Amino acid sequence: MEIKIGVRSVHREIIVETELSAEDVETELRNALAADRGVFSLTDVKGRRVIVPVAALGFIEIGEDESRPVGFGGTL
Repeated sequence: MEIKIGVRSVHREIIVETELSAEDVETELRNALAADRGVFSLTDVKGRRVIVPVAALGFIEIGEDESRPVGFGGTL
């Protein structure tokens, strides 16, 4: 699943490909927001960890759970 993270005062988004479900990402975000001086962190599919202080978050965009087929193999 693709997650886009907007950080305040930064023009580019952070894009993370993760194996977590949308519900898991939302739970992680809620836990981070509930903590005093919390941080939102995710681990991508390659094992890299992205950590953003909650105070710097601008937005979180959660992509689709299911993958779409890629290619030109459509039927007529």
